[in-house]
Amino acid sequence: MALTSITLQVFVAALAVAALAATVWLWPRLSGRGWLPVTGRIGVLVADQILTLAALGLALNSYFAFYASWSDLLGTDTSTAPIIPAAGAAAGAGEVQVLNSTPVASARPGSGRSGGRLEEVVVSGPRSGLSAPAYVYLPPQYFEKKYATARFPVIVGLTGYPGDAKNLVTRLNLPQRAAGLIAGHQMHPTIMVLMRPTVAPPRDTECVDVPGGPKAETFLSTDLQHAISTAFRTGTDAQSWGVLGGSTGGYCALKLAMKHPEVFSAAVSLSGYYHGLIDVTTGDLFGGDKRLRDEHDLMWRLAHLPAPPVSVLVTSSEHGEANYKATKAFIAAVKPPMQASSLILPSGGHNFATWNREVPQALPWLAQQLHDPGRA
Repeated sequence: MALTSITLQVFVAALAVAALAATVWLWPRLSGRGWLPVTGRIGVLVADQILTLAALGLALNSYFAFYASWSDLLGTDTSTAPIIPAAGAAAGAGEVQVLNSTPVASARPGSGRSGGRLEEVVVSGPRSGLSAPAYVYLPPQYFEKKYATARFPVIVGLTGYPGDAKNLVTRLNLPQRAAGLIAGHQMHPTIMVLMRPTVAPPRDTECVDVPGGPKAETFLSTDLQHAISTAFRTGTDAQSWGVLGGSTGGYCALKLAMKHPEVFSAAVSLSGYYHGLIDVTTGDLFGGDKRLRDEHDLMWRLAHLPAPPVSVLVTSSEHGEANYKATKAFIAAVKPPMQASSLILPSGGHNFATWNREVPQALPWLAQQLHDPGRA
């Protein structure tokens, strides 16, 4: 059974309930003082706890989509994808493989208008040597005659770690939100590329080119733009590209814009942090190089390097968010030509419920920083 299947969750939950019932029934029989009754009591208690934790773990994983499969959980997924030219792309230039295409529901049911299309793809990067799954949202205008020669702006959406790109479709509902904002003229027609920053699973690279390891930064800052702009009609200048992310994705969004203003002109960080984390999921990201570590510390960059000409929006909550003080310090440290805006809720948490309250303002803000394809 699949790791995220409802059948598995119900089965394990039923086992946990059955084990608890069995414990209540067996307990009087295990009340003696000998080694056998004591061992029995320990055994049933341990079994109860294991099954209960397994049931809770499966439910939480399904809700938050930490791991998409057993191989993802165990770190045994070594599958790769070939570089296949997209339809209409020049031979040897394509790096996007389209796996599936589905319509996005219209923001105005009954209007007869499309909400656009969602392409499930694999993006491969020759410079980094990495491949990653993603979703590409194409707005309805992409298929209209009026926009036949237009090049569209792009928003790259990033999950947290370990994350699942599908969360951006099902939990933040970004394609449907974009369709509604575009239909309501609150957002320019914009392509979105939705993916997780974990491009070398199961390792959390924090979007770093790890010395002797995965070149995650190269993939996200160079390969991704080249591949998407080859396969789809997108702009290639910085004013055509923005990036949005939550948690680890928020840190990556800010860092990618600040380190690569020639690629991204704007970024949104939802509950992001401001320096690369080091823990058991990351390993040594910087090879003991303090200078390299500093370059990935956003506060260090603001204090010691010229400010990049980018616009950023950072979010937090006065109560319930661990990054509130750090976010205030980041905003205070920004200096021209960089521009920083903030969206601070009275209360909230590090979760999808909070981000769903922020996205309706954050998404159009980001789109407004980018080129309008109707004026191209």
